[in-house]
Amino acid sequence: MECRSKLQNKRALLNQKIIKQMRMRAGAENLLKATSNNKVREQVVLELSYVNSDLQLLMEELEGLNSSVEVYQDVQETSSIPLIPLGLKETKDVDFSVALKDFILEHYSEDGSNFQDEIDDLMDLRQACRTPSRNPSGIDLLANYFSQLGFLETRFFSPTRQIGIFFTWYDSFTGVPVCQQNISLEKASILFNMAALYSQIGTRANRQTQAGLEDAITAFQKSAGVLHYLKETFTHTPSYDMSPAMLSMLIRLMLAQAQECLFEQITLPGIRNEFFSLLRIAQEAAKVGETYSEVHQSMIQTPIKNNVPFFWTTMSELKTNHYNSLAHYFVSTALLDHQLTPSDDEDKQEKALSQVYDAMPEGRSPLDILKDKAERRRIGKAHLQRSIMGHEEAIRTHSRCRHLQKLDILSDILQAGLKRSITKFEQNDKEDEFTDYMLAPDIISKTEKKAEMEIPAATKVKVKDLFQQLGPLSVFSAKQRWSAPRTIRLRLQDRDLGFTLKGDAPVQIQSLDPLCPAAAKGLKEGDYLVAVGDTECKWLGVSDVMKLLKDVDEEGVDIRVVSMLDSSSQPMPTKSATYGGLPKTYSMICLAHDEDDKKSHKVAKKPSFLSWGLKNKQKSGSTLSLPSADYNGPWNRPCPTYRNSYNESALY
Repeated sequence: MECRSKLQNKRALLNQKIIKQMRMRAGAENLLKATSNNKVREQVVLELSYVNSDLQLLMEELEGLNSSVEVYQDVQETSSIPLIPLGLKETKDVDFSVALKDFILEHYSEDGSNFQDEIDDLMDLRQACRTPSRNPSGIDLLANYFSQLGFLETRFFSPTRQIGIFFTWYDSFTGVPVCQQNISLEKASILFNMAALYSQIGTRANRQTQAGLEDAITAFQKSAGVLHYLKETFTHTPSYDMSPAMLSMLIRLMLAQAQECLFEQITLPGIRNEFFSLLRIAQEAAKVGETYSEVHQSMIQTPIKNNVPFFWTTMSELKTNHYNSLAHYFVSTALLDHQLTPSDDEDKQEKALSQVYDAMPEGRSPLDILKDKAERRRIGKAHLQRSIMGHEEAIRTHSRCRHLQKLDILSDILQAGLKRSITKFEQNDKEDEFTDYMLAPDIISKTEKKAEMEIPAATKVKVKDLFQQLGPLSVFSAKQRWSAPRTIRLRLQDRDLGFTLKGDAPVQIQSLDPLCPAAAKGLKEGDYLVAVGDTECKWLGVSDVMKLLKDVDEEGVDIRVVSMLDSSSQPMPTKSATYGGLPKTYSMICLAHDEDDKKSHKVAKKPSFLSWGLKNKQKSGSTLSLPSADYNGPWNRPCPTYRNSYNESALY
C-alpha cells in the first residue's frame, strides 16, 4: 500500500503539471490567432514549441509511471509472463454539503442540517473509493458507492437543472482532466475504476497454483464485463479513456489476459509428450496468440495509438509472437518425436492433424504426411523455423521498450523459448541432408474453454439509501415539483373527517368531500399525507396512518400534506441564495384529475373511514378495505390515475 500511495501521489502531481502546461498552450495558441505582429508571432511560436516539448515530456513521464516496474513488483509474484493491470482514474475532492443542504431546503422543504450525518457518510464513502484495497473488499466499496450514486441521482439531480456540484476526473492514460456537473461522469468513472481494480486483482493472483489461476481468470472476465457494461450504458463519455473505441480495446485486452491464464491453467500440471496432447496445446497457444493479435491491431489504430502507453503496444505484439512461436514448436514436436506405428489409431491421428491446418502443406493428405517419415521431418523443421523467427521477433520487440527491458523475468522466458526451439532444430538437422525448406502453414486456433465477459453482481448491489428519511424514492425525487408543506387541523364532524386514503407509502387523500372542514382549510384531492401530529408518515401505509387517525378527538389533530405541482404551475420560489445564479427549474408529475371534481355544485357528504360504529351510517369504500365495508354508493368511484415520471436520467 505504501508503494501504491507513492505512485498515486506522483501521478497526482504529474496531472497538475499537465493541466498547467495545457493552459499555457491554450493561451499561446489563442494569442497566436489574435495577433498580426510578426515579432510577437515569432516569440509565441517559440514559446509554444517549449510548452509542447514540456508537455510531451510530462506525458512520457506519466506513461512511465503507468508502466512502472514498481507496479509490477507490487502486483506480480510469479515467474510467468507479466500481465497488464489497468490504472485507476484519479479525482478531486467533492464537497456535497452546501449544495445538498440547499437542495433539501428548496426542493423538499426540510432543514438540510438535519441530514449532515448522511452527507458526511456520503463524503467519507467517496473519499474511501479513491484508494480502494486490491481485494474483494475494495470491489464492494466501489459497488456500494456506485449503487448509492443511483439514489443520489434520483434524489438530487434533475435533467432540467444543475445544483452546483462539480465532478473532476483525470484521464487514466493522458492525465487530462474532465470536469462536469453531470453525475453520469461520476458513475462512469467509478465503473471504470471497478474494472481497473478487477484487473489489478487478476495480476496479483498467484499463477503458480490452479486456484490462483482460476481467481485471475474470473477477475479478468469480470473486468471485461464491467467495461462492457460501461460501454453499453454510458454512450457519450467526455473522457477519452472511456470512449467506445478505447473501451472496446480494453475489453479485448482483459479477455486476452483471461485466455492466457486459461492456457497456463491447462499447462500448469505439465505437458505430456504425446501426439494428441501436443497438438491440443499447440492450438491453445495459437488461440492466445490470436487474441493478442486482435488486441495489438486495435491498439495501433488512430487515435488509440496516440493515447495507449507504448509499453502496452509492445507487450501485446511481443505476446502475439511468443504464443504463435509456442504453437509452432508444439506442432513440430508432435511431428518429429512421434512416428506413426502399427499400434496407433491412424484415423484418429489423421483427423487430429487435419484440424490443425486450414489447408494441408503442399496439398498433401494428412495420412500421407503421417506415414512419410521424411515429410514429417521436413514439415516439423519448417514449424521450428517459424518458431525460431517468432521468438527472435519477440526478443527484438522486447528490446525496443525500455520499460519491458526492466522486467527480467520476461527476458528470461523469451530467451528460454528461443533456446529450446534452436536446440530442437539442431537435433533434427542433418549436415548431409539437402532439403528445400518450406514455409510452415498457420495453425488453426482452438480452445476447450474460451474467455468470456462476466458482468459481476457488484454492478447491481443493493444498499440502503442514505437519504431515505426524505421519503419513498418513487415519489420524493428531484424530477417532481412539490408545494411547500401545509399544516391542516383535522376535526371530526359527525365522526367523519370527510375523506378517505389510498395507496402505499406515502398515502394520498382521495374522495374528498368539498364541504368538509379540512377541504375548507386547504386540503386537496391527491395531496400526500406526510405527517400526523408529530409522527412522520412518509413511509407509512394506509393501515398505519389509519391507526394514527382513529384516536382523533373533538379537538382534532394537525396533519401535514404536500401537493405535486402541475406542469402549468409557476416555479417554486428560491429558499436559498447559495446557488441563486443557477436555473430553478424542476421536472414534474401531472396529476390526472377527474373534471367532475372541479365543479363547485353541492354534493351529498361522503362518510369517511372513521364513520364506523354509528347506526344507519353508510361505510366507506376506500382502499383501506375495512372488514365490514360493503358500501357501493356513488362516492365509491375508481381512484384517479397518477402517472409516474420516474425513469433513468438522460445520459450525457
